[in-house]
Amino acid sequence: MSLTVAIIGRPNVGKSTLFNRLVGKRLAIVDDTPGVTRDRREGEGRIADLHFRVIDTAGLEDATDGSLEGRMRQQTDQALAEADVALLLFDARAGITPLDEHFAGWLRAGQTPVVLVANKCEGRGGESGRLEAFALGMGEPLALSAEHGEGLGELYDVLVEHAAAADGMDDGDDFFDSGDEADDEAIAARPLQLAIVGRPNVGKSTLVNRLVGEERMLTGPEPGITRDSIAVSWQVDGREIRLVDTAGLRRKARVNEKLETLSALDTLRAIRFAQVVALVLDVDQVLEKQDLTIARQVIEEGRALVLVINKWDAAQDRKAVLQQVSDRLQTSLTQIKGLRVVTLSALTGRGTEKLLPAVLETFRVWNTRLTTGQLNRWLDATTEAHPPPMGRGGRRIRINYITQPKTRPPSFVFFSSRADELPESYLRYLSNAIREDFDLEGVPIRLHGKKGSNPYAKRR
Repeated sequence: MSLTVAIIGRPNVGKSTLFNRLVGKRLAIVDDTPGVTRDRREGEGRIADLHFRVIDTAGLEDATDGSLEGRMRQQTDQALAEADVALLLFDARAGITPLDEHFAGWLRAGQTPVVLVANKCEGRGGESGRLEAFALGMGEPLALSAEHGEGLGELYDVLVEHAAAADGMDDGDDFFDSGDEADDEAIAARPLQLAIVGRPNVGKSTLVNRLVGEERMLTGPEPGITRDSIAVSWQVDGREIRLVDTAGLRRKARVNEKLETLSALDTLRAIRFAQVVALVLDVDQVLEKQDLTIARQVIEEGRALVLVINKWDAAQDRKAVLQQVSDRLQTSLTQIKGLRVVTLSALTGRGTEKLLPAVLETFRVWNTRLTTGQLNRWLDATTEAHPPPMGRGGRRIRINYITQPKTRPPSFVFFSSRADELPESYLRYLSNAIREDFDLEGVPIRLHGKKGSNPYAKRR
């Protein structure tokens, strides 16, 4: 998949809608508000059997200074430099604007081939605007409707030619899917999914940039710059990591705009599909109420969690900060013990080398598989040391058997004829004992009781 396609255009012409159409998922946030997209987003695009890398970009702004718009423009410039072909989108229903003309001239002067695409051409409503675009001197505009999926066949024909040119071949065979499913080794070799989450302006994007070694994410003093969850590849010592930078999560009471609600939902979706989540904290406000709310959401989703205290170089009393974190974890996050805490400065890079080992160790524990024999020997010793309480009628409850049906997170099921009579306190005792005796620190544990005896007794 060596063909790279960048989607370029002024704000609100449908770039993110086309991106979502090509990747086949609603990855990019789409809204009528101009300027929703700020960072460049990448995905695996597909039209029929043609596969390619596609980059969604921020709306083109005529700004090259250090302002937010200027920094967004730099991200678009980088996307254009990486692309084999650029799709210059314009709104056919609105017609050609002076801004379209300005950027068409800029793209003509560049080295990247450009395909002019007239979007919103469903029906015949955009035909006059499409014909008007001939004046830009960039060839025949391709008629397309990103929202309705019209015109993708014509776009396919154009991209196949660029695919062959990019690969230096007479045809685009290497860009087409063989249809073979991935084998077990390929599945095992998939990148580790690491989501970077936290409140606004705690340094999430700065941390991602520091880890990957380039200004990949848009950063600045303005809170809430990141809106989409953006995935970036990161490779360390041969290990492939898929970093996902997310929008800052504020308390629901403070979220009063539709766009911010969409960003928050996108962040929660990133948590749901992550394997490990790094919760970034500000050293001056560690484990505030909103931080704890995010941590609980991660744990409820069963994801592995690592705490990252950022801006460590600015800490006035480091010992006091660590003590505060320890106290808050013991009083407000009792459902998980032994969380790994990493202190670093994303801005200077100091301490960032500690993050990956913590993530990999947490990921290893999250994948722990215990044998049934281990668990039942543990069960005998544990219930003998602290027997279950009496149930209804004064009869003692007996736990007959325990097994681990799944990992990620480690999940256990025990069988007892009176499982529903076990109090919550005894279930916590069993969970804590499993965590301590099998070194399952820092990850969620699921423990469920089922009525019945040993389900394997008759097989012996």
